[in-house]
Amino acid sequence: MARIGLVAHDDKKDELVAWAMANRDKLGQHELWGTGTTGGRITEGTGLEVTRLLSGPLGGDAQLGAMIAEGRLDVLIFFQDPLTAMPHDVDIKSLNRLATLYDILFAPNRQTADAVLAAL
Repeated sequence: MARIGLVAHDDKKDELVAWAMANRDKLGQHELWGTGTTGGRITEGTGLEVTRLLSGPLGGDAQLGAMIAEGRLDVLIFFQDPLTAMPHDVDIKSLNRLATLYDILFAPNRQTADAVLAAL
């Protein structure tokens, strides 16, 4: 069982929920963690159990980053919107950096998420 972090920028939340619904059975076999709003949206849209952290801008991204650094997260699925400026951009960059530094599976979009989930 993998420990999967789930997060999405506002304009990508619907896409992540749709992806999670399409992959509900497979995701249900794993331990799911999500930032506040994203985790709630996934639970509401799919019925999957997601342990919710703080909202991303309020520290949820940092909490996921800490989990990566502590070896408590195996996969990060982070649907990103590259066309919208984010006020907490430094937190987003830190989360991306930690996923790379600690060499965990990292998916910034649907195609990569499909490949990562197939690899589990």
